[in-house]
Amino acid sequence: MASAQLLRYAYLSIAAAIATILLKGVAWWLTGSVGLLSDALESFVNLAGALMALAMLTLAAAPADDRHAYGHGKAEYFSSAFEGFLILLAAVGIAYTAIERFFNPQPLEAVGVGLLVSVVASLINLFAARVLLKAGRANNSITLEADAKHLMTDVWTSVGVIIGVGLVWLSGWLWLDPVIALLVAANIVWTGWELLHRSASGLMDEAIPQEQLDAVEGVLQNYRQQGLDFHALRTRQAGRQAFISLHVLVPGEWTVQRGHDLVEQIETDIRAVVMFSHLTTHLEPIEDPLSHSDAVLEREEGQPRT
Repeated sequence: MASAQLLRYAYLSIAAAIATILLKGVAWWLTGSVGLLSDALESFVNLAGALMALAMLTLAAAPADDRHAYGHGKAEYFSSAFEGFLILLAAVGIAYTAIERFFNPQPLEAVGVGLLVSVVASLINLFAARVLLKAGRANNSITLEADAKHLMTDVWTSVGVIIGVGLVWLSGWLWLDPVIALLVAANIVWTGWELLHRSASGLMDEAIPQEQLDAVEGVLQNYRQQGLDFHALRTRQAGRQAFISLHVLVPGEWTVQRGHDLVEQIETDIRAVVMFSHLTTHLEPIEDPLSHSDAVLEREEGQPRT
């Protein structure tokens, strides 16, 4: 999918965030519930994250240049890390407000209308999250996936808040409102931590997901049955782009053309199972002992190299 189309999903996220901020803000204004306030504050995080996602998707779509020969795909990790950081800040703000309200409880007003408005906002988030998650997985975009997962967390948070505020309304237990807000804060802390961890993993050149590695090994196994061999398989993820390198061992008597044709077919087969992959292959004669001296990854200086 073209990068311009990916940007449309970022605009969808921005529109959903603005709509839910307005609706949840109205719900809080009508009821005075700190639980609904915490829900509205999280929507501000959604908006900031969506704006960051738009900026980073635009940067990630920029073509490779002399200073960035591998492209700009890692820019997506800055977006998800930024969103994770904002989530943690929102959690602190929510917890502070909830603790203050716990010691100074206040009655809720117009709860029925406020909850109805909050339900509408949650349905908007649910629709946007499902669209973004589908697009993120189809295009291997961590930015869209992070946005979608955050929105889904917001949906479940809203469900909990709506149920909790409803219970406060029915029971009159005012202390339950700030307790719900604290639970919301704890929940989004976990979401923020997950986003930060995944972003750090990407910036540290973590390998592609295990299911994709298994798919690559499946392709290579088919060629091993033809008498060929492989080693020094390395992978890393940079945003939506997967980078894969490996050494291909073929009979030394083969011509350069035959070896080249085989490598081209192997690369085509791997691209069929790992979308958005960039491959680098190195051809070696299978009979030469030196071809096997670089079969393991570098670990420390003095150990065998790849």
